[in-house]
Amino acid sequence: MSGERIRLTAADGFEFDGYVARPAGTPRAGVVILPEIFGVNSHMRSVADRYAGWGYLAVAPSVFDRVEPGLDLGYGDDDVRKGQALMKLIDWDDAVKDIEAAGAFAAQAGKVGIVGFCWGGTAAWVTAARGTGFACAVSYYGNAIPTVLQPTPRIPMMLHWGERDHLVSREKMMEPGRAAPEAAVHFYATGHGFNCDQRDLYHAESAALAQQRTLAFLDEHLA
Repeated sequence: MSGERIRLTAADGFEFDGYVARPAGTPRAGVVILPEIFGVNSHMRSVADRYAGWGYLAVAPSVFDRVEPGLDLGYGDDDVRKGQALMKLIDWDDAVKDIEAAGAFAAQAGKVGIVGFCWGGTAAWVTAARGTGFACAVSYYGNAIPTVLQPTPRIPMMLHWGERDHLVSREKMMEPGRAAPEAAVHFYATGHGFNCDQRDLYHAESAALAQQRTLAFLDEHLA
């Protein structure tokens, strides 16, 4: 397994960075890893590395490059404020173009799925509804999904929510499942960001269960 920086080109000609982690042997499939508001930082690269360890060709596109090239933030208060400001500048149509470019790269391994976190979790929903070339998508705590419910995903979708998420109410968390009743929706006795082992929001038990469910979902739809 090895990770490296790559350049990707979107359908409109925009060139941007990405990080790719390759499995040791023949990939079982491809997966696009979509970041939180902190960019393709050390945590997102480690997530891509883990998926490569599970046999996937994992691509983490720098989807913030159109507004802040090379975004790589930590988790301090200033980092949070900067990430929150930048995410408001991203156009969803542009984001889908960039995610599709990452998917096209990952498609050298066969079918491609999406796994997104926080902002990336919302982007996973949006791309599942508007994008092409993907077989399934997984969203972790995509708290802005209720603001982009329509159109709904056209591919199999799994959603993970921390039921004590401080960024979105439980009632709002229920809306995506009602809008897309065929989606697999899971709730965990924790809060936002529970998969990130670099933050005090991390909840190991919930992260492990969500990961188990995600891998089974990917295996079902990318085999």
